[in-house]
Amino acid sequence: MTADDSRSRHDRIRRHPTPGVRNSLAHWTRAKHPLRVALNYLFVWLARISPSLRLRRWCLRRLGVTVEPGVSWGLEATPDVFWPELITVEKHAIVGYDATLLCHEFLQDEYRTGEIVVGERAMIGAGAIVLPGVEIGADASVAANSLVTRDVEPGTTVAGVPARKMGGGSRNECES
Repeated sequence: MTADDSRSRHDRIRRHPTPGVRNSLAHWTRAKHPLRVALNYLFVWLARISPSLRLRRWCLRRLGVTVEPGVSWGLEATPDVFWPELITVEKHAIVGYDATLLCHEFLQDEYRTGEIVVGERAMIGAGAIVLPGVEIGADASVAANSLVTRDVEPGTTVAGVPARKMGGGSRNECES
């Protein structure tokens, strides 16, 4: 977590208004150059399917993701294709199979961007989705198929849609 833990993810999200009556996704080429998105997509695809953790980490770094030593990025896990440079995965964190880290939201009249920080030794379970602006604290766990809409405090376990803190227990609650 950051030094200012009192801020919510919504306070950390940057809003980008879009003109006219069309929804913000219709303006995506103004947000990011199409060639950049195409190149990002190629590296995302390679990172998703590579059997090698070393190659996955290399691809993520080419995208601009901050990947610290010892990170494990699961097969089919997907970083944001538009703003991967807004993702930080700290030392020895695990991003599970088919998890998705989204740093953007396209809405009707605006799009929003926000950094995602996955803390040291944190774990994100298979199929989980993390929304823009979320910080997952050190040693925290996100259960499989959870939707993370809020920050996760260090050392806690969250589960569900939306993800909520699990009662009382150990880091291994979601592993069985």
